[in-house]
Amino acid sequence: MRCFSVPTLLVSTLLLCSAAIGAPADGPVVKPPSEIVWESKLPDFSATAYQHSVDTLLAQFEASTGRKLVPGEKKKVGLKIYTDSGPGMATPIPLVRAVISVLEKRGFAPENIFLVGLNQLRLRMTGYLPSLVTGETPFKGHQVYVLESGRFYDPAWFYDSPLPQRFDPIVAESQTKDFPNSSTKDEDRKSFLATPLFFDADFWINLPVYTDHPILGVNGSLVNATLWNASNTARFFRSPANAPAAVAEMSAIPELRQTWVFTLTSLEHYQFIGGPFFNSLYSNSEPLVWLSTDPVMLDALMRDRIDRARKQGGFEPISEEIRTLEFAETLGVGSTKIKKAKIIRVE
Repeated sequence: MRCFSVPTLLVSTLLLCSAAIGAPADGPVVKPPSEIVWESKLPDFSATAYQHSVDTLLAQFEASTGRKLVPGEKKKVGLKIYTDSGPGMATPIPLVRAVISVLEKRGFAPENIFLVGLNQLRLRMTGYLPSLVTGETPFKGHQVYVLESGRFYDPAWFYDSPLPQRFDPIVAESQTKDFPNSSTKDEDRKSFLATPLFFDADFWINLPVYTDHPILGVNGSLVNATLWNASNTARFFRSPANAPAAVAEMSAIPELRQTWVFTLTSLEHYQFIGGPFFNSLYSNSEPLVWLSTDPVMLDALMRDRIDRARKQGGFEPISEEIRTLEFAETLGVGSTKIKKAKIIRVE
């Protein structure tokens, strides 16, 4: 067992305890520069288009990094999806099915490819859990882990922050209505991390969808991998000034980063204001799929797109006081310098 902390931005401590995790089973990996983003243009949003896009993007990633996306010692792979804005703004099912198909071609058994989501109701509403009417699901044979069930957190792995142990009970209802403040004072300090992605899998893929967020700025790659992958995170919305730093600090956890192979995101739909609650009036669509090992760069590129869409609609840009991405850059998670982004187009 070991306990350690990572550099922090607050006077907080990131306390993590567990057995050491070894290097990836397939050997050394060439880490691409953080500015690289592989881009595939979709002719449409069909299953066939997504299949071709994912095939070419993953093949390009393997060729560029030398890392083969094949079963290792654990023979499992995790997919972190996003469904928490509900129908209309969830990870596209054809994208996830395409990723599964490519991984199966590389040797993963269907039962060893698992999906991780946060909320059971939203997972069901967006088609990731079986319909209560028909019982049908596009992911038959694959486990779907529902984090809010509480069954996938390890008590030895938690983010411990000395934020106020009890928060002002007058909170923004839209931010905390699903999160009753009923925990103990000690529990209020801790956010337990969902461990399947870095304990049970050889590697995992982040599959976020992008919206704006009034407290976090950009709800995308970093947030999907951190706050939407842990327990008791509503406490940060009750203390908004600390939420950006919490995202940055959690994203810098070495074990989480070690197995997080890349982020893959579709721009089939993203929202530029009013998020994270879905509003079709404020959503855009572009026929692009991006893949990058740098979650900060992807979030920065999307922040730029969101701000441009806001300007065109007569809205203010995301507040410069929300420093989520800059904090993550300070901790070495990635780069915010979008002018240096190297977009590699993959046909």
